[in-house]
Amino acid sequence: SPPKGFSITPGTGRDFVVNVGDRVFFALDKSNLSSDSRGRLEKQVAWLKRYGGVKVTVEGHADERGTREYNLGLGERRANSVKDFLVAMGISPNRVKVISYGKERPAALGHNEASWKQNRRAVTVVAGGAG
Repeated sequence: SPPKGFSITPGTGRDFVVNVGDRVFFALDKSNLSSDSRGRLEKQVAWLKRYGGVKVTVEGHADERGTREYNLGLGERRANSVKDFLVAMGISPNRVKVISYGKERPAALGHNEASWKQNRRAVTVVAGGAG
């Protein structure tokens, strides 16, 4: 929770990260959404419907295993899975951009399953930074 005297402005990137959750995770070599992921994305949809002017970029990521090219493609498929879900739930496609970072931006730096699990992700980033 935020420090005393610190409030999070509703409708900002910070609000989204803290109160909704910005990321979903994937199984090895997969880009399909788990039921956990769908639950998280339903919260993202509700937030995006509340703040109709907000645009997002979905960043697709992969773990370090495999070639750069393979992981860029996998990251893109993961990001598109999230975008497709958001759009299917009523979010306008022109509010959602997609980018893949492949394995170039790991969230966790270890070379083991615990780290790889954190890196197989798609992150929904509110345009305009952390607010």
